[in-house]
Amino acid sequence: MLQPALVLEKAVPQDLNDLSALEQQCFSADKLSRRQLKHYINFEHSLLLTAKLAGELVGYGLLWLHQGTRLARLYSLAVSPQHQGQGIARQLMSELETKAGEFGWLYVRLEVAKRNTSAIGLYKRMGYRVFGEYQNYYADQDDALRMQKCVRKLSKQAVLHPALWYQQTTEFTCGPASLMMAMASIDSGCMGDQILELQIWREATTIFMTAGHGGCHPFGLALAAERRGFAAEVAVNTSGPIFLDGVRSAQKKQIMTLVHEQFQQECEYRDIPIHQTDVQLAQVEKWLSQGSAVLALISTYRLNGKKAPHWVLITGIDELCLYLNDPDVEDNQNPIDCQQVPIARADFEKMITFGASKLSALVVLYESF
Repeated sequence: MLQPALVLEKAVPQDLNDLSALEQQCFSADKLSRRQLKHYINFEHSLLLTAKLAGELVGYGLLWLHQGTRLARLYSLAVSPQHQGQGIARQLMSELETKAGEFGWLYVRLEVAKRNTSAIGLYKRMGYRVFGEYQNYYADQDDALRMQKCVRKLSKQAVLHPALWYQQTTEFTCGPASLMMAMASIDSGCMGDQILELQIWREATTIFMTAGHGGCHPFGLALAAERRGFAAEVAVNTSGPIFLDGVRSAQKKQIMTLVHEQFQQECEYRDIPIHQTDVQLAQVEKWLSQGSAVLALISTYRLNGKKAPHWVLITGIDELCLYLNDPDVEDNQNPIDCQQVPIARADFEKMITFGASKLSALVVLYESF
């Protein structure tokens, strides 16, 4: 007798009851609630695939498609106990990877319990590699391995600048956190901690922004790096004070202009080159190939829908993407999602300008000789 064919298709609202029952059957902890499953069926930045035999739901796979990036994350994978060992998980994974690639995502990442040797074996056979580990990751305190696979072919000619990752500890210290990653990528003994993070922020802040704490000025970050023994230069596409878009207070504008002028004068005194130019990806690639670390000011709108200036560290570039270490972890994110984040070149060119003035800025670090 012929076995029924496995049917893989996108989940629809009518699948909710069966998905919820399968979730309860497969997991004893870290379960997705019925409300979460309903959300993921309809959410535009997720892909929930079902696996059915003769109309019976026997498994599902859920990918989280990160907005503004080319990174997908396997959020959950389940196969009913009665149908395990039949290759259903592998077929689900393969189809999820295919769909992710078709949608333009480059990588699929996942976490798996270290004790789950069967799942780890499956992922390794499918081409996933271990690149990190989380301690006490799950509710039962089990550790997790972090694994990744490129689901679209990338060039072997990618120019990389490997860097340790550091998570900013406040909502306003992305600049110092990115600078710390940059310095540590050149000298591994320079990572530091929150004390250094806040110290750099005090040195580099513009004092005010539209609301809340001030952002970090590229000149200020370059000066902070130079004080710590690194050579630095800045590329910025304006000669005037920055971050004034949306600042209504005349007093704040006057103070921010004064801070800008002070930073500029000190850069001139310390012979820190300032290039008035738009960001050129060819130049970024050249800097990376020379072993320099490159910080970029981006707008976060394409990442999280918020129009805010944000500093990140560029860790690589190829003909398809740039790769970023982002020090900020959103509430719905995992730190794994913020390391070596692939951003398509076309997306990056839209992210690299901020505000009505289309401000762009880079800070470049290299060894001081």
